[in-house]
Order: sequence, then structure tokens, then C-alpha cells
Amino acid sequence: MADCIRALAIDAVEAAKSGHPGMPMGMADAATVLFSRFVKFDAADPRWPDRDRFVLSAGHGSMLLYSLLHLTGHAGMGIPELKRFRQLHSPAAGHPEFGEHPGIETTTGPLGQGIATSVGMALAERLLAARFGKSLVDHRTWVIASDGDLQEGVSHEAASLAGHLALSKLTVLWDDNSISIDGDTALSFTDDTLKRFQAYGWAVRRVDGHDHEAVAAALTWAQRSRKPTLIACRTIIGFGAPTKAGTAGSHGAPLGEKEATGAKSAMGWNHPAFEVPEGLRERWATVGSRGAGARRSWLKRLANHPQRDEFERAVVGKLPEGWHLPLAALRARHAEEKPKIATRIASQRALEALVPAVPEMVGGSADLTGSNNTNVKGVPSVAPGNFAGRYIHYGVREHGMAAAMNGMALHGGIIPYSGTFLVFSDYMRPAIRLAALMRQRAIHVLTHDSIGLGEDGPTHQPVEHVASFRAMPNVFVFRPADAMETAECWELALRRADGPSLLALSRQNLPALRTDAGENRCARGGYVLEEASGPRRATLIATGSEVHLAQAARTALEADGIPTALVSLPCWELFALQDESYRAEVLGSGLRVGVEALIGFGWERWLGPDGIFIGMTGFGASAPAEHLFKHFGITTDAIVAAVRKKLG
Repeated sequence: MADCIRALAIDAVEAAKSGHPGMPMGMADAATVLFSRFVKFDAADPRWPDRDRFVLSAGHGSMLLYSLLHLTGHAGMGIPELKRFRQLHSPAAGHPEFGEHPGIETTTGPLGQGIATSVGMALAERLLAARFGKSLVDHRTWVIASDGDLQEGVSHEAASLAGHLALSKLTVLWDDNSISIDGDTALSFTDDTLKRFQAYGWAVRRVDGHDHEAVAAALTWAQRSRKPTLIACRTIIGFGAPTKAGTAGSHGAPLGEKEATGAKSAMGWNHPAFEVPEGLRERWATVGSRGAGARRSWLKRLANHPQRDEFERAVVGKLPEGWHLPLAALRARHAEEKPKIATRIASQRALEALVPAVPEMVGGSADLTGSNNTNVKGVPSVAPGNFAGRYIHYGVREHGMAAAMNGMALHGGIIPYSGTFLVFSDYMRPAIRLAALMRQRAIHVLTHDSIGLGEDGPTHQPVEHVASFRAMPNVFVFRPADAMETAECWELALRRADGPSLLALSRQNLPALRTDAGENRCARGGYVLEEASGPRRATLIATGSEVHLAQAARTALEADGIPTALVSLPCWELFALQDESYRAEVLGSGLRVGVEALIGFGWERWLGPDGIFIGMTGFGASAPAEHLFKHFGITTDAIVAAVRKKLG
């Protein structure tokens, strides 16, 4: 049965003239044992909510996963698809891509991301089991990871968190083959990996990855463990290849006709390319239907479960009835009280309205709870052995946090949100990019969003980060100007089910600019906050904490007889989706002036060739915020002077 995987991997890589045959050949034995005896799944329903999750963290070995999906009888991964491995529009892409086939649980390829994402999946299982009970939620998360996965820093962060939380239903099979692209891993890697994972709080074991019974015994042991488990499967990369087995030569290139023929001969495999003999095909088909009984039993339990409707709603990601009503009440209160508060504080007030109304929202922070204001009074924290909470202390592990959030979102039934400083989004970028690629709802609260954070200085003052995320496809960046806009942006982030949302929020207090609580004006991305008194000569366009500066400048310009409009542009991505006539109406035909305490990269899109940008041109400095705005020329007076000079 394992040789079926090896043969298909060899054939597909040869046909594509590119790919990674070595890892599927080396891990075929362990994967066969795992799927034939341990993974709970039913090929007839690959999205069954209580299935076990399988993550191929070593995504370059994608033919291992595609072979398993094909052999177990998953529709949509037939021989024609395998023959088009790594070709345009094939579900068998170079690296596994979520959404290309229902049996692919997550996009992998960037090493470390898969194992870190799996921690979120295992955590989501525990959280949902605490909410709905073991009769509906009782499954495991299995991972195949490579040497490279365990070298990447994000895997260290995620493994540490998993050990701390004692995620006992998480098992990682490490393809311990000691080979990386450059050659033997000893070139760069002499860790005692098992001791390291033991120190994280994992249970560990080493086995011969080609000994089926030894692998099975280790997996049985893992099922009984009260800790997450790491099984080091000692394997030979390119197992069976005459000259390339055990070498980097089998890692990332076709074996070549002679080597491929030799490998098949060593296996005693005498079948044409892409052909699986009927007897073996039947044995694999039996594996694919092995979980059918368990799925039917689960469906009966679901049908009679008192929380059935709530479970099904949460799993498909539908928000509860009336979830927005507490937020509407908050907006009405903002309109009346006009609070002068930081948008990070306004965000916490929005969360106080939303979290009780949306029970699948699970928050957290990377050790900055008091600064990010992501906690809600009365909502308990998640702790080892207690998964009834809804707030996670991720520790100083931003990358691991964002990757785990992706896993929670992919698992279903959880809407994760996090907190850290905007400047530390640099540490999260690969995971946010994958959330965007996989179209997953993950919400990141990113506070201290400009030089306005003040004395902590340029290391903590983000200047280029917002521009870089605006450049990332399918990411929505919200930078609200006051408490009202913050509530509106939270509503939009939560409604958005097809990608991540980032809320860039101020440390400093900001005045209330809006007293209308009806329409969600941020929903169009940008809008005219104050119209000019006559035909526009200038339009001031600002975001976030600079809108009130632009408002004061508009007042001064109007007093000078220069008809000036004020535009708030909290979400460029939503604004770009509006029709051209609306955008032209908002931006106007006069002089356009952009104001943002960040670098101006990208602003030319809205300002045109004759526009002016007032903002940062380099890094910040350490000083009180009001001194910094004056020092860098981001002031009402500077805006007024620039407009006057340009208009003559």
C-alpha cells in the first residue's frame, strides 16, 4: 500500500518535470499506517465537522497528500488530476492549497506554518468540545512535518504554546531524514529536537519510520498521552531510489527516467505509470470508507443534540441573530456622549458589545492585553485543562499567534481575534499572508499605530506597515478616526468572512468627529465627513488619528475663503471596491491633500499627479507625541500652509 504512494509520487513528478519526490517516498510507510489505522475520516464527506484534521506541514511533499486523497477515494483527485500535477487549474498544485480540494485542510509550503496552524486546529477542537460537549466534538489533529519545519522559528513558538496548553490531541510525525536542500542537516542543525520538545511539555518517541508496527505502536501511545506528542520517524528520503535515496538529490527534482525505473524495480513495482493494481486499490478504498460508520453515528447524535442549531450555525461561520444590536446601541451612545478616547479604548468598548453577542469570538494578545485592550470583563482566559474560556494569553509569540488563529478559523466554529502593536505585525506577516490567500476570517487588533505612540521611539513607531498591508491582496486595513468609526470598522471586520481584517488603532486620545449613528459610513471605505461651502478648491483626505488635524485645517481654510472638503478614508480596500463615480464624487476635482502620520507610499492612487502628501518620510523619534507631530510637520498649520502655497 505504501508503494502505491511512492509510485504515484514518482510518476507525477516525472510528468510535471518538477516537484519533490523524496519526502513522499520516505514517509509513505508512516503515512499509510496513519491513514489506514488511525485518522478518523470518511472520503465520502471530507468536510465532516468531527473528522480528524491532517496537516502536511512539509507542503513541498504535496504528492504524499494528493496520493492519499486519490487512493482513499476522494472525488476530484483522480488520475487525470494527478497527471496534471503542478499545472494551471489543477487541484494538485505544487504545494497544497486550501480550497483547491475539500480534503486539503490548509495551505502549506512556507515551512513551519503547517505545524503552527495545526496548533490552532487542536486548540479549536478543545474550545468547541468545552462549548458543545464530547458527543459533537471529539477529534484529533495529525501533522507530518519535516526537518525544515522544526527549524523555522514559528514552529518553536507554536510548539511552546501547545505544550503549555497541554493540547493532548495533537500529534506530529517528524520526517527525521536528516536531509535538507543544501545537503545533510548537520550543516546547520545539531539540536537535540526530542529534548527540546520535551522541554516544551511534549511527550516524545523515536521510531524507525519504515517499520509499520513500530509506527503503529507509537501512534497508539500518542492517543493515550496527556500531552501533545512528537514522533521522530527515522526515514530515508527517496526510499528505494538506487543512487539518490538518502541524498539531497531526491529532495526537489524529478528522479529522472533511469532512477525512477530503478526505484520501481527495487519495490517490485511492474505497472505502467499512474496505474494502481486492482487489489491494492481495493485495500485503499476500504481505508477511505473506514470512518463511514463513525460519521453516521455522529450525524445521529447531532440530530438529537439540544445545541444542534447553534453548532451548525457556528461551524458554517454564520453570525448569530441580532449580533449587531449591542453595537448599534454603542454607536448611539457614542453619538450622544462624543467620547474623546483612543481608538484602542473604543475598540475595547466595541468588543464589550460584540463578544457577549457572538459566542464563537475568541480573543487574545501577545502579552500586551493592557495595551491592546483586547480583553472583555467577565470573559475568562483559556488555561491548561480549562478550555471553557474565550481569551488566550499567547505570550510574546506574535507569529505563532497569527498562525494558530489561522488554524482556529480553518477548523471552523471559532472567529479568532488578536492583539499586538502594529509595529510587531512584521513578525506576523507570513501568517497574515496565508490567511489572505486562504480567505480566512482572522481579525488583528494592531494598536500604537503611528508616531503618536510617542516616547517608546522609532523601534515601536510603525511608519511603513500600513502601506505594506495595503499592498497585500485580500487584506482589509481599517484605520478609524474616532470611537464611532472604530465601532463601524469592527462591524465590517466581523461581517467579512472571506479574508483577514487589520484594525490600526491609536494609543493617544482622539476627539469625536461623528454624531450620526445611523448608516455605517465606513462601509464604503471613504466618505465626505464635511463638504466644502462652495465649489471645492481643495479636498483634505485623512485616516485615523490625523482626521481631526485635517478637520481643523479645513475650518481654517474655509475661514480664509478657500472652499475645502474633508474626507475620512478608513479603509482603502473598501473604497477601491466602490464605483468610479462615487470615488470621484468623494475625492473631488480640486487639489487633493493626503494626511497620514505614516509614509506616503501608495497615496498617489488617491491624490493624483498634482496632489500633496503630508506625513512621514522616514523613521520616527523618541519624544512626547505632540512634539513629534510638530517636529515632523504633521500639523494643522502645516496642512493649511501647504494648501495656500499650492493654490497661490
